[in-house]
Amino acid sequence: MTVPTDHRDRAAVRGRNVVPSAAVTGASPVPDTAGAGSTDEVGTRHVAPPVRRTRGAGRTPASLLFLVLTILLIATTLLSAMVGQLFIPPLEVVGSFFRGLGLDFAWLPAPGQQFGHEALWEVRFPRVAMTILVGAALAVAGALMQGIFGNPLAEPGVVGVSSGAAVGASFAILFGFTFAGSFTVPLFAFVCGLATTALVYGLARANGRTEAVTLILTGVAVNAVAGAAISFIVFKAPTSAREQIVFWQMGSFNGSRWEQVSVILPIIVVASILCLFLSRQLDLLALGEKSARHLGVNVERLRIIAMIYVALLVSAAVAFAGIIAFVGLVVPHLVRMLIGPGHRALLPASLLGGAVLLVIADLGARTLVEFADLPIGMLTSLVGGPFFFYLLRRSRAASGGWG
Repeated sequence: MTVPTDHRDRAAVRGRNVVPSAAVTGASPVPDTAGAGSTDEVGTRHVAPPVRRTRGAGRTPASLLFLVLTILLIATTLLSAMVGQLFIPPLEVVGSFFRGLGLDFAWLPAPGQQFGHEALWEVRFPRVAMTILVGAALAVAGALMQGIFGNPLAEPGVVGVSSGAAVGASFAILFGFTFAGSFTVPLFAFVCGLATTALVYGLARANGRTEAVTLILTGVAVNAVAGAAISFIVFKAPTSAREQIVFWQMGSFNGSRWEQVSVILPIIVVASILCLFLSRQLDLLALGEKSARHLGVNVERLRIIAMIYVALLVSAAVAFAGIIAFVGLVVPHLVRMLIGPGHRALLPASLLGGAVLLVIADLGARTLVEFADLPIGMLTSLVGGPFFFYLLRRSRAASGGWG
């Protein structure tokens, strides 16, 4: 014979993790804040035990990418300082670095080679610092350009800043201007890069606003004119000036000095930090211009500010290093494929990625050919060209054709 049991007996059998229903106990219903629960057919409510988080469960792909890029940047920077015509062991490089900062650690040896400390601080360290700054600037500028145009194929050269800087540098070399000493050519490049970007924006603006397509087409036209101007300058220049113009356009970090680093460091650091404040608006702009305007984004103002930052970053980068192609195209797109399109993580990750890529490229430029310093713009183009073709093929496959 089966003995009937009420729901309280059943609750006692099921265990402690049972809460009697309000209808039975007469108590007022209490919302469940301890965890998820369910109610069975008798009216008893089962409270799920709290979920125990395992260590590392909240780790995101972005944080992992930041960690990997930071380690790569430290490792490649150390390797670049070690390798050269004079090999310096890693501990001696670190020891020389801290001694140059006024910190003398007994367990870190000084460079054993004669003039090793001077070679590091006068040649290699400023070159590595310049490489990191230029790579970071170009990558951040590329991420901004792709954000404001909504196109992963956009790069800083679209608005004419690189070609304008090349015209300015070529003009200074042709006429032999030296009123600012060794800073004359970089000064002309910086000013003309900014002026060309302003010209592109001014020509593309109509009725108080600009369109992304109009900006791109205007940039293409201005780039064509700038290319023709450079060709004319090269044609008119004497042999020595012609060679200097050609090598400047190829890009190189040979001869980098601390004075040059101190000039571009504040520009690139401040502009990169300011770019982070545009992250939310760039994310909203990715929804489309109309949607972004409905959500309170002043698209025209955002585009103006972003182009100013791009002009500052790229002009400062190419002023001393020359034209270095494809860094602003390749790095942001790779980062976007790894962690997604959110600019709050995309911009700083692109900064680190650009620095790593250019340090590796400069290391190859110094070591691939013995007793020679290859143009770094040539190496980045050798890598960036095939990758650009890959992007085109990928875009074609996604859209179902070239149209």
